[in-house]
Amino acid sequence: MSTKLSQLKPAPLWSYFEEICQVPRPSKKEEKIREYLIGFGKKHKLETQQDEAGNVIIRKPASPGKENLKTVILQSHMDMVCEKNSDSPHDFLLDPIRPYIDGEWVRAKGTTLGADDGIGMATQLAILASDTLEHGPLECLFTVDEETGLTGAFGMKPGFMTGSILINLDSEDEGEIFIGCAGGMDTVARFSHREKKITGTCAAFLIRVGGLQGGHSGDDIHKGRGNSIKILTRLLWQAVHKHQLRIAKLEGGNLRNAIPREASAKVIIPQKHTEKFLQDADAYIKDVKYEFGITEPSLFLSVEATELPEKAMSRKLQRKLLNSLYGCPHGVLTMSQRMPGMVETSTNLASVRVSEEGYLEICTSQRSDTASSKLDIARMVESVFRLAGAKVTHSDGYPGWSPNPDSEILKISVKAYEDLFASPPVVRSIHAGLECGLFLEKYPVLDMISIGPTLKGVHSPDERLEIASVVRFWDFLVEVMKRIPVKD
Repeated sequence: MSTKLSQLKPAPLWSYFEEICQVPRPSKKEEKIREYLIGFGKKHKLETQQDEAGNVIIRKPASPGKENLKTVILQSHMDMVCEKNSDSPHDFLLDPIRPYIDGEWVRAKGTTLGADDGIGMATQLAILASDTLEHGPLECLFTVDEETGLTGAFGMKPGFMTGSILINLDSEDEGEIFIGCAGGMDTVARFSHREKKITGTCAAFLIRVGGLQGGHSGDDIHKGRGNSIKILTRLLWQAVHKHQLRIAKLEGGNLRNAIPREASAKVIIPQKHTEKFLQDADAYIKDVKYEFGITEPSLFLSVEATELPEKAMSRKLQRKLLNSLYGCPHGVLTMSQRMPGMVETSTNLASVRVSEEGYLEICTSQRSDTASSKLDIARMVESVFRLAGAKVTHSDGYPGWSPNPDSEILKISVKAYEDLFASPPVVRSIHAGLECGLFLEKYPVLDMISIGPTLKGVHSPDERLEIASVVRFWDFLVEVMKRIPVKD
């Protein structure tokens, strides 16, 4: 295992990625990475601007002889998904990410790697710093808060960018060119958190679900991966009905755009039911391990004795919560009829926890290529929680990006890829959300594609970046920049 990314090629790109890993950059906390980017622009004497939303743009003049080419915008986002293993002491506000080389991949120790979209930023910086690459006028755009609200893209005003071609560097499959993406929205349910004192002779247990892969709620939603909240809910629901279980605490998941990997509950069981409860729990563990034996080989579910708490949820709240969690849909709802093999509509039961305001809060997210279907599944989720008496709110959401198969930059890119690698790239839409739809609302003339190296396990501590794909991605982007057409 090596931690020296500087030995990899292209060396400038990996050097900047290593620097970026040293800068904390959680969503909505991008101050340090923004300062780093602005400092980079000043160091290289490049025109650098920041807008009211916190986005940064760095402009670089064309290389000699390329001044008459169309201006290209290279775009990535500053923030990263901050997920870690439960035993990791990592503080995402203070600690650097610790990347290392693991065979053909780069990973991080116990946390997300942040190659989504740190590798996009590193690519931009390597291009901006180079004095040998051929290209026309460039604008490198770095947006904030892509992962938790797209507030950078929402807040950007017309005129901040001037280019007519945008290449988004936030895709995760080398050899594929994306020309469309799903739109999305969040649905949040809140229950008033009521507790009652425990009476009678009882025992307490801590139930934990873990070892799941998790992953991106767009890219990975169709892969049959386990949802820790769903797995835990099944056991709790059964034990309430058979063993008079009471919940003292229930929490699971973290981010709205990540399939939850871990969940836990502190529960109370009347002493006379404990033996049978443990027997049923063992049987359930065997069942669920068999169900997910292929997709989740590392799944574990443990039940351990713990200190008896003084209070538990009211029975009424507990009944409402478990019924709604059990009934809440999760996963793929429909597959696309227009683009075979691609998910059209999905929903992710993302997290449950007590909020800072004291509510029991359940966060879900919905995605679809079709605006009406996105609203339909959000209303379906809303209906489940309203039946249980929860207060439900929806985010404003973000638009999808409709494919344009006649795109000029697409045709240029396909030809460049074929010439470089003697095989055609895959051209498709993606079920994950990208900022491109929002850009298109404010800059209707933009001609766009999205590309990137190969990433796996995104939005989880299993996130890894394929080293060989970075070389191909870099060579491809450099070649595309050479082929940008002249201004009209």
